[in-house]
Amino acid sequence: MKERIQAFLQNENKSYAQFAEEIGVQPSGISHILSGRNNPSLDFVIKMLHKYPALSAEWLLFGRGSMYRYASQPSLFDTEMPQGLSDRETIPDPPGILPDLPDAQESREMPLAGRPKTGLDSETSARRLTRIVMFYSDKSFTEYTPS
Repeated sequence: MKERIQAFLQNENKSYAQFAEEIGVQPSGISHILSGRNNPSLDFVIKMLHKYPALSAEWLLFGRGSMYRYASQPSLFDTEMPQGLSDRETIPDPPGILPDLPDAQESREMPLAGRPKTGLDSETSARRLTRIVMFYSDKSFTEYTPS
């Protein structure tokens, strides 16, 4: 199981100290687990699964299936849509991950062209673009500030 915990930490880009703080255990406990000195306790596994509800218990405990229970949403840096989705479809959020806010739900499900006017058009037209940041696949970025 320690290999799967290490893989999870690497996938989430977390240090063991960050991870320990998030799930409410001592960093030394994580260190002992990752070094192989101790095995994870049931309490540790429950805390981990509670903090990360998308994490698959089957994968964590037995190494079967995929790391996450839900199909992951594309990140900002993905260049392709997941298989089977067109650019007009959305990926549903897993339950309990994002709060159920009416405006947020509406914007996730409705394409931009089909959204109703909100009455904010006069306010938004007065706004000015101040900065554009472009991120590249080599993890570099370029910042553009219009004059």
